[in-house]
Amino acid sequence: MPERKTAIVTGASRGIGHAVAQRFRSLGWRVITLSRHPLPTLCPWSTQENTHVELDLSDLDQIGRTVDALRPLLGGSRLHALVNNAGISPKGQMGERVNSLTTDLKVWQSMYNTNFYAPLILTRGFAQELSNAGGAVVNLCSIAGYRVHPFAGAAYATSKAALAALTREMAADMASMGVRVNAIAPGEIDTAILSPGTDRIVQNDIPMRRLGKVDEVADLIEFLCSEKSSYITGAEIAIDGGQRV
Repeated sequence: MPERKTAIVTGASRGIGHAVAQRFRSLGWRVITLSRHPLPTLCPWSTQENTHVELDLSDLDQIGRTVDALRPLLGGSRLHALVNNAGISPKGQMGERVNSLTTDLKVWQSMYNTNFYAPLILTRGFAQELSNAGGAVVNLCSIAGYRVHPFAGAAYATSKAALAALTREMAADMASMGVRVNAIAPGEIDTAILSPGTDRIVQNDIPMRRLGKVDEVADLIEFLCSEKSSYITGAEIAIDGGQRV
């Protein structure tokens, strides 16, 4: 009987993370999820086997406990995919971008904890399980890591740029272990976290003149975790409707 594949997906309670978890489930994978919020009550696996952990990755102490919290759920199995999707992007009181001069250092730290240190710690913590499976890591970066964004703040942007660099470093470090490490950089994806005024970006900055869909992002992540991308590592793939051009 073929081995049932296993994935860990962070930030899985909504948006892209939830769509990715649903996608792997539909493929017959066992999906272990992590988020700071409970899973939606209508989520098809919220009442099934215990494969969800609630932790706040903005807290460095909690990040340090994530590997220990998740490893028992693996039950000694190999890990075929790790999707580091969790991310936070605080805004100002009116939804405005928060800049590099005025953002409180505690906000910087919490954002780097979630957006940078959590992927680092999780990938290192499950390196052997990933190697045993010849698995893949996908980090969620952002178009904000390349250009000043009207809504994404300085701390968010720099944390995503750092994650892109970490992706390259880990791809080099883990290639000999048989683990591929890639990143994707979404632009404006139709989720609940979009800021007011995004419609102007769609009309003025996106050649395709529409928002991306979470299922389109899940398609790309599925590809990067499959044998169809077996010679791709250290890449960062934009999925932004041409917004970067």
